[in-house]
Amino acid sequence: MQLTSVIIPNYNGLHWLKPCVQSIRQHTRIPYEIIVVDNGSKDGSLEYCLAHRIKLISLPANRGFPAACNIGIRAASGDALLLLNNDTLMTPGGLENMVRCLYSSEEIGIVGPMTNYASGKQQITEPFTNVADMAARMNEPDSGKWLEVDRIVGLCFLFRRELIDRIGLLDERFSPGHFEDDDYCYRARQSGFRLMIAGDSFIYHHGSASFQKENGQTVKQLVLRNRQQFIDKWGVDPLQFI
Repeated sequence: MQLTSVIIPNYNGLHWLKPCVQSIRQHTRIPYEIIVVDNGSKDGSLEYCLAHRIKLISLPANRGFPAACNIGIRAASGDALLLLNNDTLMTPGGLENMVRCLYSSEEIGIVGPMTNYASGKQQITEPFTNVADMAARMNEPDSGKWLEVDRIVGLCFLFRRELIDRIGLLDERFSPGHFEDDDYCYRARQSGFRLMIAGDSFIYHHGSASFQKENGQTVKQLVLRNRQQFIDKWGVDPLQFI
């Protein structure tokens, strides 16, 4: 079975990173590797990764989310690549069902899960109870729950290496983050790939842990700036794809 490289950018997020890594190790039953790309953390994240035999790329300063993802992709060994926020929790069958969806057709370019905290169609409509309960109810393999969409949110973003060969890496003009995932989805669709929500995969997301304040800019400022950058690049508003 193919190896999946799980790439986790991290910046002073040890309190999120530890349970994230633990959840992957506890619940994933397919071949995987974890790569943490650390953006100059000073909170013990490096020591944790080294102590727990996690493949670590340590950057001297915060390069932002897109650059960290690209560095992780270049170091990855897997045929499938999962860009994963550090403030997520993997669930039993969550990654397996996403991978099954991804490899169900060569036309599928990017797959994402359902979650409790996301914009757009990946947001669950039912009330959230707890992680174990949601996973037990939602993660039974069922291709009937797969849904083609125009956009996958970058919190948990699965694709094959062939996609990189076709459309390249994430666009770092969107650093430190926001809309790099929308841009990648748009490029994938422009190249003829389909985007799918694996409705039989629930992944927990704490939400907005990574971008409270970056480089002196608030989240709102970043969103406004990068939305405009997307419009300038493509001539369309990314919000129309939500």
